[in-house]
Amino acid sequence: MKTLMNYGKNINLVGGLLILSSFLLLMVISFFYTPHDVNAMNISNKLQSPNAVNWFGTDEFGRDIFSRIMEGTQTAFFVGTLTVLIGVTFGTLIGGVAGYVGGWVDEVFMRIMDALMAFPGIILALMLVAVFGPGMLNTSIALGIIAIPSISRIARSGFIQQREFEYVLSARLIGVKPFMIMFKHILPNVSSPLIVAGSISFAIAMLAEAALSYLGLGVQPPSPSWGRMLKDSQSYLTSSPWYTYAPGIAITFMVLGFYMLSNAIRDIMDPRS
Repeated sequence: MKTLMNYGKNINLVGGLLILSSFLLLMVISFFYTPHDVNAMNISNKLQSPNAVNWFGTDEFGRDIFSRIMEGTQTAFFVGTLTVLIGVTFGTLIGGVAGYVGGWVDEVFMRIMDALMAFPGIILALMLVAVFGPGMLNTSIALGIIAIPSISRIARSGFIQQREFEYVLSARLIGVKPFMIMFKHILPNVSSPLIVAGSISFAIAMLAEAALSYLGLGVQPPSPSWGRMLKDSQSYLTSSPWYTYAPGIAITFMVLGFYMLSNAIRDIMDPRS
């Protein structure tokens, strides 16, 4: 049984790293090279099926789909990374202060987080993007704000558990400042669930960005976005299915990679789970 469990953990770790490393490699290459200009239009070559020149076929403007998938990895990683940075940074700060200080500070912070969580995530993102305008940066900020409440609750739970441990009480007795106790002593001991939450937030951010781009409120043309490509391809689903398959499969595998990696990190950092 133990061997089977270890095998399952290795599958998650190896599979997740392999998938994400492949996309990361595509992203790095796309900064320097793509088989075709991602924005070059050639109407005479539109909606071509996959072939030796255009590996994934072409879209309704004759643009190479594979090249746009490659450059779309830049959008996916930028949005995901900025979302996680905002969510984890502010979520940990808010949750840590609320959990360590407690009292009215905890009540105020958590009621604000409850108010944010009362809105469905995609609805709140739509509202924020509608107010501040569409675009890659605004989309990332909106998704980062959405990620804060869930991560703050995870951080709060960990800080509440740790604040009564002997090493924290000893640090208080010798006069260590609360800020140092929180982020030098407690934070390393609650980092495991935060890392897992961050990796899951990356996957959720990718799906949300794809949804916003699909609705026309995310990344704007001509910047390649997998969600936008899905939206543009829906009219050609029956006649040119490869146009839909390429971004759909890319989104699926990227999200799968992050979920597999988050499961592996959870198992490694918390073997009791």
